[in-house]
Amino acid sequence: MPRIRGASIEEHHEMVWADLADAMRQLLLERDYDSITLGHLAARAGLARNTLYNYAGDKSALVLALTRRAGRPAIDRVAAIAARSADPAAERMREIVEAVLEAFTDQVLQLMFRPGAGLPSPETPKGPGSPFHEIVVEVENVVRDGIAAGEFRDVGDVRLAVELLSGVMRSGAEHLGREPATLTDTVRAATEIVLASLARRPG
Repeated sequence: MPRIRGASIEEHHEMVWADLADAMRQLLLERDYDSITLGHLAARAGLARNTLYNYAGDKSALVLALTRRAGRPAIDRVAAIAARSADPAAERMREIVEAVLEAFTDQVLQLMFRPGAGLPSPETPKGPGSPFHEIVVEVENVVRDGIAAGEFRDVGDVRLAVELLSGVMRSGAEHLGREPATLTDTVRAATEIVLASLARRPG
């Protein structure tokens, strides 16, 4: 029977998932994604390959699970920001843009942009399978708060507006995948575009 790490089975599984995420990050620094196999991941994480199949049946399923777990802290952070209803909507939106783009400095989340990886794309984040569906919902709520408070203009279809703005965030996230050192500039530029799109117009 495999040795259990941690104080419980649940803690053991969390530790294994953390090891798998670290293994993926290390391997992505060394080789192209397409050449990474479950065998590579199992070996790097210190697992027997047959044990790895207890966590995912194939590479796409494993990567989807890893991206969901990697995205969870950002989702929780955005939910906490959005819930501060007494704060100005524009301030919350600035913090949300930063939280989401910071999350995409993680190479595991960057896998969402890989064609053929079998993952739901951030470009269509409303799908229930997307790790970022909850973020989209929170952003819609902040936009509605801003409109109700007179901070933002009436954009009409809030869902459509947020879906279109998600394209800005995707571009920023992809840019960070290529040039992670540009986080500060990318956050600034994305924030300016998002807030300018929502700003009330003179007259």
